[in-house]
Amino acid sequence: MHPDARFLFTASMDVDPEKEALFHEVYDAEHIPMLLQVPGVLSAVRCESVPLRLAIGGEVSDVTVEGEPRFHAIYELASAEVLQSPEWAQAVERGRWPGEVRPHTRNRRHTLRRLVRPDDR
Repeated sequence: MHPDARFLFTASMDVDPEKEALFHEVYDAEHIPMLLQVPGVLSAVRCESVPLRLAIGGEVSDVTVEGEPRFHAIYELASAEVLQSPEWAQAVERGRWPGEVRPHTRNRRHTLRRLVRPDDR
C-alpha cells in the first residue's frame, strides 16, 4: 500500500466476451497509464473475480456475491477529490476507452472507500 494513500477507488464491470481482448489491451496499455498521470492517483492494480471457498465458523463454505462484476481496477488515491478533478475528467475520456471499450461494458459499479489507519483516529 502506498504510504500516502487515503482512499481506494474501485471500478468494476463485465465486458462483452467478443470484446474482452480489446478490453484488456486498452485497459493495460492506455487507460491505466493515463489515469496514473493524474495528480493524486498513487497506484492502480487490476484483478478478476474467482470462486471463493473460505473456512469460517469451523466450516469451509463457498462464498458468492450475486451479480458481482468479473473485472476490477483498484486505484489508491491521495484524496477523494482526485475523482472530481479536471485531470481525472480528461483522462477517463482519452484514448480508445470511451469510444471502443466503454460501450461494450456492463454491470458497472464504482465504489470509494476511505482507508482506516491507526494514525487517522
